[in-house]
Amino acid sequence: MGYTGEEIRRARYAVAAVFAVHGAVTGSFATRVPWIQEHASLSAGQLGFALAFTALGASCAMPLAGRISHRFGSRTALRGLLALWTLSLLLPALAPNLYTLCLAMFAYGATSGMADVAMNALGVEIERGLGKSIMSGLHGMWSAGALAGSAAGTLAAQLGSDARVHHALAAVTLTLLGLVACTWVLDLQPAEDEEPPPRFALPPRSALLIGAVGFCAVFAEGASLDWSAVFLRDRLDSSAGLAAACTTGFMLTMAVARIAGDAVVNRFGAVRTVRFGGLLAGAGGLLVVLAGAPAVAMAGFALMGLGIAVVVPLCFAAAGHAGPRPSQAIAGVATITYTSGLVAPSLIGGVAQATSLTVSFCVVTALACGLAVFAGVLRTAERGVRAEVSQRAAAVPGPRS
Repeated sequence: MGYTGEEIRRARYAVAAVFAVHGAVTGSFATRVPWIQEHASLSAGQLGFALAFTALGASCAMPLAGRISHRFGSRTALRGLLALWTLSLLLPALAPNLYTLCLAMFAYGATSGMADVAMNALGVEIERGLGKSIMSGLHGMWSAGALAGSAAGTLAAQLGSDARVHHALAAVTLTLLGLVACTWVLDLQPAEDEEPPPRFALPPRSALLIGAVGFCAVFAEGASLDWSAVFLRDRLDSSAGLAAACTTGFMLTMAVARIAGDAVVNRFGAVRTVRFGGLLAGAGGLLVVLAGAPAVAMAGFALMGLGIAVVVPLCFAAAGHAGPRPSQAIAGVATITYTSGLVAPSLIGGVAQATSLTVSFCVVTALACGLAVFAGVLRTAERGVRAEVSQRAAAVPGPRS
């Protein structure tokens, strides 16, 4: 890699900060979805349709991230893509109707997906340099950032503030923090004879099964992030502040589980961790479906967050270790998982429009239980990651942190 141990460790903290900034944008947006729905005068079905454009934009744009990193180098590419993502937070709250909100969500998703691929690819490279697993912890920092963003959003919702003002302040602050953090990330440059990755490419075959597991987790995560506040407000007649606090609680359990996730995975392995997580998430979904009081639903969403927390980091890590181009492999798995994000909002909104939000979360619960059923597909990937980490640990000199 050409970097000293100290430089790699410093880059690890810098990328962790980048993950936190990325997550803070998502948390800031998620807690104000009810405000955006009311401002644009949307039904549940229309809101679901608009939210689907987030994943559509991400799926279209993510394959470009590898090409951009190849062209400009990893540091410059991440700096630019992260700034575009943080500034895109301004757009949804400005949308006055369904059509403009769809356009805003497409841009929001496109910038999110490209920054997501770039920072995960750097995380995999740092993991290789350190010779140990760190991806769950990095995603834990994403959840911690989302928690901070959702906590600020909860306060803003409780105070009845205009989401346009709230998101403008958040966008400026997070853009500045992101630019500072990117100063210390690794500046990886392609070899002179290295061919640039294709602008668009279908996910490789190796990514399909891994992506299917991620699909179930992202469906449950996206449904909880985008609809938990709406569920408490409409189904259980909660206040705006309590509804937003439910999203915050969900993000809290995600953050705690991901920060502790590397130790758990190293102790029990990826398959058993994901299998048990699927059982927890299924139990949480059942609580949500049966909830007759806000506290029960909030406990259900918290359990769901705890159960699905480490699944996506494990899928991205497995993809990144699968070939010589982490960004391309991660983009393949991310495209599949973001397709879940494309399906989830529209399906939840469509089912809610036809029946109720309670029935919608029956679908979420079934997919969460699917994690326990299909966790075994990570067994091969788990062996590959362990073997590579062992090889790197033996090859890289110097102290380990």
